[in-house]
Amino acid sequence: MSEKRQIPDQIGRVADAVNKNWVDKFAPIFSRPYLRLSRIDRPAGTWLLLIPCLWSLSLAILSKGDFNSNDVWAAVLMAVGAFLMRGAGCTWNDITDQKIDAKVTRTKSRPIPSGQISSKRAFFWMLFQLLAAASVLFTFNSLAITLGLVALIPVAIYPFAKRFTWWPQMFLGIAFNWGALMGWVIHTGSLALSPILLYLAGITWTLFYDTIYAHQDKEDDAVIGVKSTARLFHKDTKKWLCCFLISSVLFMLTALFSAINHNNNIISIVISVLGILGFGTHLLWQLVKLDINNAENCLRMFRLNREAGLLPITGFTCAIILQFIVLTNLNQ
Repeated sequence: MSEKRQIPDQIGRVADAVNKNWVDKFAPIFSRPYLRLSRIDRPAGTWLLLIPCLWSLSLAILSKGDFNSNDVWAAVLMAVGAFLMRGAGCTWNDITDQKIDAKVTRTKSRPIPSGQISSKRAFFWMLFQLLAAASVLFTFNSLAITLGLVALIPVAIYPFAKRFTWWPQMFLGIAFNWGALMGWVIHTGSLALSPILLYLAGITWTLFYDTIYAHQDKEDDAVIGVKSTARLFHKDTKKWLCCFLISSVLFMLTALFSAINHNNNIISIVISVLGILGFGTHLLWQLVKLDINNAENCLRMFRLNREAGLLPITGFTCAIILQFIVLTNLNQ
């Protein structure tokens, strides 16, 4: 397939890209296939990778009560790392799935199956992103570096999961929520029960939103034999999503109560709980509005999980600010 082939729709615009995204509007034409491989025209996934990092970092700060400027820098580096690793992971996914993507209506416009870029060039682009991500990772402490390297294993396995299990969304959750461990370790230098519980909350959240996402392709997946929880659950999808919703909220609440100690006052705890309950309420609203037979609705509900995931961070951050004000007043 010629690498110079052009797709008539906005020179290779991907079918599920955000309308009027900056890649399609402003990026130089030569760069667009690379940026599309990294899903820069579809930023929701970067947020979903970053959010568990920020859950963990903010909960660690709240627990330890020792916020400082290094935490702001850590958050910035985690955002850069999430951006790069999501790009590398998506590039790897598109390399391994190019034959499948060519048979699915939503994905056949992606850069490799549509002929915008070769697999070889995509592979070198993936390596570049991995090296850039490594340069970020190696600024952290040794345990964080070790965890970051181990994270490459589920990232490498995930694209193949749909071929051998009905639960590829579980593998995505394992890979996508590694930041729930990383944020805590970056702040404290060690692991604890709380980030592990947050990790479980993230996995069940991913099962929630990625099952919704998978419903977009269930007809094509059935024809070509690709497995997913959307196909597995079928008409019982909403019952399963309700279970994932409840599990995610319970894991997160347990993580919070595992983290609190004498540093935390009752009001900061209440604010944190409200952030988590807001997260659960948002997922419930998605569940009510979800139409699993409407691909456009599924994509919209999936994208709204950025807003849902930011609610616990908002709660933890407000609790940190309140805690800082209280401690400042006590020390005066």
